[in-house]
Amino acid sequence: MTYIIRPATVSDAGHASTPLSTRSLPLPVVDGVAPSYVWLPAGDWPDLLTFLIQRFPAISGITWVARMDKGEVVDANGIRLTSAAPYRHGGRIYYYRELDAETPIPFEEVILYQDERLLVVDKPHFLPVIPAGRFLHETLLVRLKKKTGLSELSPIHRLDRETAGVIIFSRDIASRGAYQSLFQHRKVDKVYEAVAPSMPQLVFPLIHQSRMVEGTPFFRMEEVSGEPNSETQIDLIEHRQENSLYRLHPLTGKKHQLRVHMAALGMPIVNDVFYPDINDCKGDDWSSPLKLLAKSIAFEDPISGQRLHFESNRTI
Repeated sequence: MTYIIRPATVSDAGHASTPLSTRSLPLPVVDGVAPSYVWLPAGDWPDLLTFLIQRFPAISGITWVARMDKGEVVDANGIRLTSAAPYRHGGRIYYYRELDAETPIPFEEVILYQDERLLVVDKPHFLPVIPAGRFLHETLLVRLKKKTGLSELSPIHRLDRETAGVIIFSRDIASRGAYQSLFQHRKVDKVYEAVAPSMPQLVFPLIHQSRMVEGTPFFRMEEVSGEPNSETQIDLIEHRQENSLYRLHPLTGKKHQLRVHMAALGMPIVNDVFYPDINDCKGDDWSSPLKLLAKSIAFEDPISGQRLHFESNRTI
């Protein structure tokens, strides 16, 4: 059985999707948090409450009933759903995600630029971009909504929680697709910096190409034989004894591409817990950030035609 559950303005993968305007949502944005929604698949649940308890085993029936009693579970038309509501497959219900406890992330984002269409931010390490898992208020999207009051904010591209640096948000739903298409059609010049083992035997700059597919476990990627679908240009910026500072220019945008490519070359990025091997989760240990920084993004604005360039002020 497949379910689709997501915040109302972004897709599960972290890419900005064709979003719903917050003005059209049946529940309001509260404290920077938009309601989540779930499509109801075909099934024989006797009522909606039974479905919700089965779908979300970590949330008790008592909690769902309390949410319903407060009017925090509604259908697409904003009609309140009670614990006796029948199950109607094909529908969509809206609700607020809640966390019992959320660890504050002690690093601040910095707004680099904003106009009527875009908000550009310098993200710190460890801060997720969108709500997921154990993160809700301690995410870049919710923080920015609270800070700016811009309820229509939505990320245009993806940046891992472990990676710091430049990320761009749309603040205007009408022009959002035009900016998303820049990333989809590889019309954005992205430059990263990384600290990794020194490799005196390699000649820089170099290009690494490979075929990347989803690996095991599901959150990792891996290289396999076949026609390349990923490409990264790598250059040496500065030699630092056992480690060096590298400039990485991804010409494609596969998930974890830079981390996979560096590990494949025998020079995994410092403090990478996924590549080449999975290490123990560090939880809320902030002492060893992944030494990867989205240093700059440049593109031709599809609306104004102006060449835009944004650069992080962070260093690694």
